Amino acid sequence: MKKNYLILFFFIIAKFILQYSLISPEYELHRDEYLHLDQGNHLAWGYLSVPPVNSWLAWLIRIAGNSVFWVKFFPALFGALTIVVVWKIIEELQGSLYAKILASTGILLSVLLRLNMLFQPTSLEVLLWALIYYTLIRYFNSEKAKWLYAAAVIFGIGFLNKYNIVFSVLGIIPAVLLTKQRKIFLQPHLYGAAAVALLIMLPNLLWQYNHHFPVVHHMKELEENQLVHVNRIDFFKSQILFFIGSFFVIIAGWYALLFYQPFEKFRSFFWIYVLTIALFVFFKAKDYYTIGLYPVFIAFGAVFLAHIFENGWKKFLKPVFILIPVLLFLPLYQIAFPNKSPEYIINHPEFYKKMGMLRWEDGKDHALPQDFADMQGWEELAQKVDREYSRLSKSGKTLVLCDNYGQAGAINYYSKKGVQAVSFNADYINWFDLNKKYDHLIRVKEFSKEEDEQKETGPYFENSKAADSIVNRFAREKGTTIFSFEGAKIDIKKRIQNEIDEKKW
Repeated sequence: MKKNYLILFFFIIAKFILQYSLISPEYELHRDEYLHLDQGNHLAWGYLSVPPVNSWLAWLIRIAGNSVFWVKFFPALFGALTIVVVWKIIEELQGSLYAKILASTGILLSVLLRLNMLFQPTSLEVLLWALIYYTLIRYFNSEKAKWLYAAAVIFGIGFLNKYNIVFSVLGIIPAVLLTKQRKIFLQPHLYGAAAVALLIMLPNLLWQYNHHFPVVHHMKELEENQLVHVNRIDFFKSQILFFIGSFFVIIAGWYALLFYQPFEKFRSFFWIYVLTIALFVFFKAKDYYTIGLYPVFIAFGAVFLAHIFENGWKKFLKPVFILIPVLLFLPLYQIAFPNKSPEYIINHPEFYKKMGMLRWEDGKDHALPQDFADMQGWEELAQKVDREYSRLSKSGKTLVLCDNYGQAGAINYYSKKGVQAVSFNADYINWFDLNKKYDHLIRVKEFSKEEDEQKETGPYFENSKAADSIVNRFAREKGTTIFSFEGAKIDIKKRIQNEIDEKKW
């Protein structure tokens, strides 16, 4: 056992080392990270696009000093804990040390390295999916009600982290009904556990109700602007690439669930995969929504293959299957992470394009992968806003109004002048301080023509100008302009409130 856990500790350390070394210094935080970090300054039971758990983590990061180290710590931690859960699943399945090493290698050198780079709810979501499947396996083995309650608590927390976890249960219920394990629905504790989950979820459900269910509005926007570009062929390609090094292990897991006698009681897991994937395909979900499905199947496959490789010539396949994820990871290492400078990517676009890395949510190819371009230009923006804010604030209070959450969040994160930028975009629409009288306005506009903004806003101020803009040619926000409006002729608060009322549903 000591040897087992020493090896597990090695995988955990390797995970942290890799996560902190995969981002080149040329890159800043991602636009989504700034929003999630700012939510920690406005704690609530819900937000327009996500539930509250990530905001609690953001609050802890702020308490710890708000450094990039801590921003990257939590997703790395959740990735490491995902390896631990897979390790424990294999223990529960009576798997060997080889099975644990095989599965852990596959989990370590996978899409999770990319996913765990960013401070978003998705890293915790994958961990919680794995934990739900772990508790289900424990229940099938023991039939002890405590595992139903454990699953309920995990699901409740998962719901407060990302609504996508609902798909895990929507896949589990019909899958279990298809097998002998359907007797679980006669277990009274199942419904007690469901009540526990509902109790945990209740504060967020009440928040949604009191705010007229903004999640519905968010899903409509997502469908109109992003999901419409989802290509089902690309979706299935991604399923292969996510855990490409463990592809044969996953296939072995599916086979074992259908035909390997020791896994008979877990046969519902095969149907869990089929039905959950079918739901994602039907709703044209983004490909990465499925990532939480795979760790448990890597565990099943690793246990089965370890059994197959025990005797005869098949023993020689043991190191081969360990090497496969390592060898396949090497080319992915070259393109899947922001560990190459923007100049390098622009000068060597062939493989990036071939792998679909240059295609953005708008369905078009660009010079850099979208995520990489979203990690450029933010500190420049904040410095330039700070400069103009300092000048204007000498003669009165200044409102910084941005076009999108990335701009507002980045300014608030990097600002040295205490700027609290806002926007009519995302959660910032609820964070305006309209108790102040504003004398000046800094307007951060995305791809705006100077004459248009001057014509629209300039008449309400004594002086106006285009103060600066983002010039970083690699940034998705390149060209974003900082307009400065000095000496308000009207009460800005009234116009702001009117626009908030128009945009709220």
